[in-house]
Amino acid sequence: MVPEDEIGPGFAYTIGLAHTHGGPELAMFGLDIHAMHRMLNRLGAKSAAGAVLAEGQRHREVVDGHQVALRQVDVRWYRTFFGRAMGFYRRPPLAVLQVAWPDVDDRFHWEDQAEERHRESQPQLWLPPREHPVGVWTNDRSR
Repeated sequence: MVPEDEIGPGFAYTIGLAHTHGGPELAMFGLDIHAMHRMLNRLGAKSAAGAVLAEGQRHREVVDGHQVALRQVDVRWYRTFFGRAMGFYRRPPLAVLQVAWPDVDDRFHWEDQAEERHRESQPQLWLPPREHPVGVWTNDRSR
């Protein structure tokens, strides 16, 4: 868990899923870090049980009956957000999936119909840093 600080909002990610279970690491943004920790543990338990987690999948049992979407993180974000994981593995690239959560109407933050507040609640780490919309997730982090 990475708490909110003067640089930006908090976020959470796993370290060790790839090492222990052969699955990708998972990252989540924009909610309470303790809640994200619990949600990542739910998905991590699926990986530990043998489920293959991959880009484009949707999972319902993670956020109060709402589905989450898994998106492949562009490797150029790794140093910005996943330094401890890189230190643990001592070699990039490791596979990281962003766990995106929807708004109350089940719209994801990349969808045009999502409210602006929701669109800004999470980064779009599948985009290269230079293509990411400028905002709280890019300020002093990736540029």
